[in-house]
Amino acid sequence: MGKLFQSLVLIAYFWSGTAFSSTPWDTPDASHAPLSASPSELVRIAGRYENAEGVARDPGKALDLYCEAARHDFAEAQFRLGWMYANGRGVLKDEAVASALFKLAADQGHEYAARMLRFVPSTRSARLPICLLPDPPVEIAMNGVAGEYGSLNPGDRVLLIAPQVASDEPAEAIEGPSAPRNEIEQLVYRLAPLYAVDPKLALAVISVESAFNASAVSPKNAQGLMQLIPETAERFGVKKVFVPAENIRGGLAYLRWLLAFFQGDVTLVAAAYNAGERAVERYRGIPPYPETRNYVRKISSLYRRANHPYQSEVVEPSAIMRQGRGGSG
Repeated sequence: MGKLFQSLVLIAYFWSGTAFSSTPWDTPDASHAPLSASPSELVRIAGRYENAEGVARDPGKALDLYCEAARHDFAEAQFRLGWMYANGRGVLKDEAVASALFKLAADQGHEYAARMLRFVPSTRSARLPICLLPDPPVEIAMNGVAGEYGSLNPGDRVLLIAPQVASDEPAEAIEGPSAPRNEIEQLVYRLAPLYAVDPKLALAVISVESAFNASAVSPKNAQGLMQLIPETAERFGVKKVFVPAENIRGGLAYLRWLLAFFQGDVTLVAAAYNAGERAVERYRGIPPYPETRNYVRKISSLYRRANHPYQSEVVEPSAIMRQGRGGSG
């Protein structure tokens, strides 16, 4: 019955005229969307590859184009991508991924995505597809010292492979850097309430910052799960930055401080976590750095709340909150 309803939903969706019915690429050899294509154009050309409309069927190419459009928070792309995962069209069927994508689209008012959540409900196991997660760190072996990164792109994270050494640290410290994701999630759910931080916000930060790699180090020397730079680690009393529990505590303490400083404005908190609170104050909103704007977009796609409760006694609010901030876009 569920599969029948899903089919009826899709038929009604396309017959209603809601789906894209035309594309600006009308020739059979127009096989690639231009680099300047908008999300809606990407979805249109992807639909051609998914449904063999004037071109050979190519689910993989359709998936890539839907992913590119979905990175721009385009609800239609999120829905289409979710449909492919829900039905195993060119990918392994994965209802956990489909659920996350339908939820993203439904939160933006996509009617048919909301309907699909009745049959692919949102659960704690829901997760985004790999194409919407940050790139994994570059792995570089350490030869005694860190700092030789070689040829890297701006913003690349580095996973330093440290030599094995004997240690009398407790088990949590020894096993921390290789802790599996579910153990990291459990740590976050246990520790976040102690700092009055929503665990889902903390997990979004970890996902974007380090992709759950506890040994990640950036070219700017941001370290560990929540990518604490040495100054931030010292500021919040983190001694062993590669121990997951200690790194998470430091990151949570910083999030709690930022939430109070920016009075629960999640967008400003995310921008400040990436670029620093002084940069946010200087520009009275999200700084115009491409890296920071991209970072805020990724956090917002994983954590949909615009405002978060905060503890006003932690710190006096930023002057831009008292005086009225400028545009954050």
